[in-house]
Order: sequence, then C-alpha cells, then structure tokens
Amino acid sequence: MGEEGAAAPLLDGKLNARRSENGDGEAAAAAGRRRWWRCLWDAEEAAGQVAFAAPMVATSTAFYAIPLVSVMYAGRIGDLELAGATLGNSWATVTGIALMTGLSGSLETLCGQGYGAKVYRMLGVYLQASIITSALFSVLVSLLWLYTEPLLIFLHQDPEVSRMAAVFLRYTIPAQFAFGFIQCILRFLQTQSVVMPLVAFSLLPLVFHVGITHASVHYLGLGFAGPAMSTSLSLWLSFIMLASYVMLSTRFKQTWAGFSTEAFQYVLPGLKLAVPSAMMVCFEYWAFEILVLLAGLMPDSQMSTSIIAMCANTESISYMITYGFAAAISTRVSNELGAGNIDKAKKALKVTLALSLLLGVTFLLLLGLGHNLWAGLFSKSEAVISAFASMTPFLIGSVVLDSTQGVLSGVSRGCGWQHLVAWTNLVAFYIIGLPLSLLLGFKLGFHTKGLWMGQICGLLCQNAVLLFITLRTKWERLELATNSKEGDLIC
Repeated sequence: MGEEGAAAPLLDGKLNARRSENGDGEAAAAAGRRRWWRCLWDAEEAAGQVAFAAPMVATSTAFYAIPLVSVMYAGRIGDLELAGATLGNSWATVTGIALMTGLSGSLETLCGQGYGAKVYRMLGVYLQASIITSALFSVLVSLLWLYTEPLLIFLHQDPEVSRMAAVFLRYTIPAQFAFGFIQCILRFLQTQSVVMPLVAFSLLPLVFHVGITHASVHYLGLGFAGPAMSTSLSLWLSFIMLASYVMLSTRFKQTWAGFSTEAFQYVLPGLKLAVPSAMMVCFEYWAFEILVLLAGLMPDSQMSTSIIAMCANTESISYMITYGFAAAISTRVSNELGAGNIDKAKKALKVTLALSLLLGVTFLLLLGLGHNLWAGLFSKSEAVISAFASMTPFLIGSVVLDSTQGVLSGVSRGCGWQHLVAWTNLVAFYIIGLPLSLLLGFKLGFHTKGLWMGQICGLLCQNAVLLFITLRTKWERLELATNSKEGDLIC
C-alpha cells in the first residue's frame, strides 16, 4: 500500500506532465493556426477597407447614373432619340470618360505616396498638374466629338442615328471637361482617405440632375438637346462643390496651399504615369466595346448584340463595386509605401485579395440564382432571357476574374506600375483575347459564347501576369514615384 501510495503521485505527475505537454502542443498549434489566419485576414484591416470602399462605390455609381438618366429622358422623346443618345453615350465613354478616368490614375500613385511620405504640400501641386493635363486632353477629345457624325458613319453606323449622336455629344462637350476635373479631385481626396464627403458631392448633383433633366424635356422645350445640356450642368455643379470643399475646408490646409505656377513643372513628368494609366484603362474598356461591334457582324445580329451588350453592362455594373476595393487597396498601398511600411502594405494586399474573392463568390451566387430576373430588367423577350441564361456561366467567370484584376490593378496604381499593366492589358486583350474571340465566335461557330470565351481567356491571362508581378516583386527594393524628402517626381 505504501509503495503504491508512494508511486501514485509520481504516475499522476507523469500524466499531468503529458497532459501539460499535450495542452502546450495544442495551444501552440492553435496559435500557429491563428498566425496563419492572421497572415491572410485581419478583421480591423478588412473593416477599414470596407468602410473606405462603400462610399467610393456610391460615388462612382452616382456619377455613372448622371449620363444614364439623360439617356433615359432622351429615350422618352422617341426611338430615334433613344438610339442616338445611347450611341452618343457609348462613344463618349470609349473616347472620353475612360480616358479621363485613366489619366487621373497617376494621382493615386503621386498623391498616395506623397501623403504617406508626409510631403503634404506637393499633393496640391500634383492635383493642379493633373487638372492641366485633363484640360489639354479634353480639348483633343472635344475636337474628336465635333466630328462624331462622319466617324460613326465611317464605322458603318446608321446615318440618322449617327446624326443624333453627334447632336447629343455636341452639348455634352462641357461635361467632358468637368468629368476630368472631378476625377482629379476624387483621387486627391481618396489618397487622403477622405471619402464620406464624396457621397454627398455626387448624390446631390444626381438629384439636381433628375430635376433639371425633367424640366428641360417637359417644361423648357429644349427637346433632344435638353438631357445633354443637363449632364454638363450637373457635372459642373459637382466639380464646383468639390473644388469649393477643397479650397475652403481647413482639413486640407496642409495639402492645399492655393494655386501655384509650380504645377506646370510637373505636367510633363506626370505624363509618364498619366498616359500609361490612361492606356491600361482604355485598353480594357475598348476590348468590351469591340465585342459589341463584333456581335453586330453575326448572322442574328440583333440578338447577338443585345446579349453581348447586356453582358458588357453587367460587367460594368459589377466593376463599380470592385472599383471601391481597388481604390481602397491603391490608397493603402501607396500610403504605406510612401511611409516606408512595406509589411503593412503587403498585409493590406492580402486582405483585399481575400475580400475580392468573397466579392467574386457573391457575384457568382447573385448571377447564378437571379439571372432570369436580371435579364428581365433589360428585355421582356423570352428568347433574349433564355439566351442570356445560357451565357450566365461564362459571364460569372468573367465577373469573378474582373473582381480580382480590379484589385491587382489598384495595387499597380499604388505602386506606380501603370506601364506594366498597360502592356499586360494590350497583350491580354488584343493579342490573346480578341483573336480567340474571333476564332471561337466566327470560325468555330460558338457565336456569342465564343466571343465571351475569348474575353475570359484575356482576363485569365491578365490576372495571371498581374498576380505574378505583384507576388514576385521585391517590395523592399521598390523605387517610389516621388522623392520622399522633396516630393519631386522621379523621371
């Protein structure tokens, strides 16, 4: 008994030791799992990015809706007016809106890195230089728009519709300048994480726009010119509101020091980022528009054009949500790189990629379960709804890929890699995507599915290259676009 009694504590001790070892091992394993999870997910970072992205989504949606409302009101005048306004709006998007959006992307690099490096005064200088650049390009776009009618006829568009589109664009020329300036101010504010005021300065002009467009058509007797004129008026109102906010608010006393002739010194150096940034955006915009034109060459051109146009519009609408997260990661990466916080920039990237995957899954579920309801908003034809349903799996693939490439493109703008993305988009869409679309759609007889499958191949290539660049680049050796001490552009 005594020996057993003496032995018992020793045995208990061994068991306790084993339990302790097992417990420590389990605790260590659990800690390891938590560390692994934290490497991919940070709840605080994710919440911050969602809070940043939501106002950006609302802002971009509001600015997208302003010309859309004008097209809708023009359509109430007559079928010819609807066709002319729709064609004019598409031509404006391809030749002007995409260009202005891309040109302002240089500020995501310059202002983002400058703000992170605390070279605050230079942000206002970069903003002014970018506005000058937008104004110069807007003049060129305006000259192009003055020759809209012969250009559209040259592209085999209906002469009457082309004439109406030219009238619509003639009155939209002032809006082109305002939109370019607005995009510059949006990037200036975005890179300082000032996003909530943007919602007010976009939604208020939208509400105002609905009122004046309605009045121009139904009470002022301006006819077809009324909706186009109201677009110009509403966008200029938004620009004046944004500019007044920047100049009068004490929040920007460090980043806006007033007008300066110094801005002219940064116009040409800034073009080295602005032009590639514009090309990376335009190459993708144009690729989707070319698909619509190609659909018009198919045997059942009316059906093919309708389906491809519906898919392209769905892609554009889904990208508005992706754009919010792209803006968030662009700001986070550029700010952290400017401040020299490489690890924080990488962590932000991982979280945003995880969010983009969740976003892709959401799009998958929404389109997979509600494609008939969505198609019903565009057409009441059972044939169109059925054809769109057969395209849904391909559309889901492109939307999911577009959500990840949008984030990776945002990272590229934050890092100043616009030239790499421009080359990537050129190869992905015009050397791989469009040739495959022609092969699959026309030669192999897959029609609209073939056109979209080629585009998916382009998106897949684009994603693979951008992901490779992002993961393989030594961020510690990354050369910033600005000198952190002086704020000068590195040419």
